[in-house]
Amino acid sequence: MIRAFIAIPIPEPIRARLAVTQFLLPIARPTPPENFHLTLAFLGSQPEDRLEDLHLALAGLSAPPLTLQIDGLGVFGGDKPRAVHATLKPEPALNALQARIARAIDETGLPRETRRFTPHVTLGRFAPGEASAAALAAAIGQIGALDIPPFDAEEFLLMRSLLRPDGAVHDPLVHYPLMG
Repeated sequence: MIRAFIAIPIPEPIRARLAVTQFLLPIARPTPPENFHLTLAFLGSQPEDRLEDLHLALAGLSAPPLTLQIDGLGVFGGDKPRAVHATLKPEPALNALQARIARAIDETGLPRETRRFTPHVTLGRFAPGEASAAALAAAIGQIGALDIPPFDAEEFLLMRSLLRPDGAVHDPLVHYPLMG
């Protein structure tokens, strides 16, 4: 079984800027900058042969490269924060790519997380009761708008996530170029 997800990698210069922003936030369990990514679909634990079927479906997708921009900060969980994340400027081509990937997953019969797609980069997580919504809101307010330049997304990846006691390790299994 392989714990897998599909994501767009974040380029190093953008990861470095996000790491600085992350440092300014009261995050109990920060995401290592090398793990920053934009999840397009989370697949959970899947048999290797089923991921091979998905690979064939994803390899047949064609989509143009994207220009994406991180524009702010947000919190999942409201009054009981679960995660703090960087938000992305709306990009219809990103939503279209994610929908095509979701259809490919559905066509292979693999289960996937079906929450509404909210493009984001997770900066850190919190256990229940570990974070104060007010403290997070104050820190986000102090940081204000993020001045991070746009970046080009020229591929998406099928990733493996290994859970270890000291945190997850993400490894790319397959690179899918965006060309158009």
